[in-house]
Amino acid sequence: MATAADIARQAETREIRGRWLLSAPALVIIALASIGPLAIVLVYSFLAPGSYGDVIWEFSPDAWLSVFLKRDIFDNTLSFADAHLSIFWRSLRLSFLTTLIALLLGFPTAYFIATRSARTREIWLFLITIPFWTNLLIRTFAIQELIRNEGIVNNLLIKIGVIGEPIQMMFTDFAILLGMAYVYFPLMVLPLYASMEKIDFRLVEAGYDLYATRWHVLRHVIVPLTKPGIIAGSILVFIPTLGAYVTPRVLGGGRNLMLGNLIELQFGQGRNWPLGAALSMTMLAIVLLALMVYVRVATRSGGQNHG
Repeated sequence: MATAADIARQAETREIRGRWLLSAPALVIIALASIGPLAIVLVYSFLAPGSYGDVIWEFSPDAWLSVFLKRDIFDNTLSFADAHLSIFWRSLRLSFLTTLIALLLGFPTAYFIATRSARTREIWLFLITIPFWTNLLIRTFAIQELIRNEGIVNNLLIKIGVIGEPIQMMFTDFAILLGMAYVYFPLMVLPLYASMEKIDFRLVEAGYDLYATRWHVLRHVIVPLTKPGIIAGSILVFIPTLGAYVTPRVLGGGRNLMLGNLIELQFGQGRNWPLGAALSMTMLAIVLLALMVYVRVATRSGGQNHG
């Protein structure tokens, strides 16, 4: 005869089995739509390239070696792939600078919105989200219209006598940086606002009552309380800019490549699918590393706030 403990154990087992059955469709979709393509890319990165694209189904580590190294065609020696390293460095540098600019501009913007009345906040948030209504390519062309040689900025500077001839801003790292900062700026503002909205501004007033300067209140009160939003916004901006394709392609003109452009080049004109796959997995590793840092910092911050 079954005891009460056995009955409870069987009921718990049925409940766990039921949960797995309910989640099975979602797990299948995740496996087919996410894990499956990543597995294919990972397998391709260890194969040999075909002559006209595609892959040859034989094991080869050359794609991974070619990510950071190149082989001399005469003596078969290995050396650093300067072109790839410069693209990696440009991608990391521009992604970091874009994140920094978005943070420096987004922090006061989010603070301004958070300190408005409830009705006014909705209007300002509405204005911040308006760019998302427009296609990314159209927004990038809008920046192009501003900074091209015959664009609004150059024409205005020439008319007021600041410059005598147009400044070359298009097809430079500056153009890419400006375009990405504009495109991903809302992704920084929204998490910052979500954190600032929860701040008890009586703490800010208490800081001023204790004769703290604005800098000390900002550094010791507002920034620590906004740290989760800062970290979340930085991740939301850094990760997509690292793999950006459209903005560098349009504003960089094909000369200032980033990782996304390099990967597309290997699958397209380069006809080296294994190298493109290896570059994709390398970028994925960088993204995962950034996410691990975010989780670690966020967990530590949460523990300190709880204490």
